[in-house]
Amino acid sequence: MPNCLTYSAFKYLLFALMAGVLMSFTSVRNNDGATQDLHVIRKLLISALESKKTTDSLYKSLGAIKDRPALINAYMGTLEALKAKHAWNPYYKIKYLNDSEKTFKTAVAADPRNIEIRFMRFSIEHNVPKFLGFTKNLVADREEMIKQIDAKYYASADKTLVKTIIKFLLDSKRCTAAEQKNLTQHLAAL
Repeated sequence: MPNCLTYSAFKYLLFALMAGVLMSFTSVRNNDGATQDLHVIRKLLISALESKKTTDSLYKSLGAIKDRPALINAYMGTLEALKAKHAWNPYYKIKYLNDSEKTFKTAVAADPRNIEIRFMRFSIEHNVPKFLGFTKNLVADREEMIKQIDAKYYASADKTLVKTIIKFLLDSKRCTAAEQKNLTQHLAAL
């Protein structure tokens, strides 16, 4: 079975997450009281794209956080998708994609208006082969992201991340003609 997620798709996703490095120095506490900065997590996600070891390490580290905020859950979902990418056994590829889907469901339920969470899930679902059945939320996520862009509600996303989201939506070819025109206008205004 080929990798479920393409390199260019993850590169695009992780570029967007990296763009967030400059926007946020928010931190979360793990079980032993140590603080982890989101900018560190985002940098490690870039490394995790090509490194199974980094993926596993970051997955273990974030997994140790009790009562994870919705955004950290979304990062966990992204890491589970990366674990699927790095797995060679088709059974584990599907298992990790199932785990990712469940984790994203929890993250979205906790913060349904968060554009970054919706973007991560959309990016993964966009790049997973359709026949696997992991594309259930593409329309809902696309519509919600466009709604938040129209309202200029970006949650923790900065201007650079919002531009990346808009470009990804346009490049995905999953938007209607009216949505493409609307997004193009928003992009020009940023």
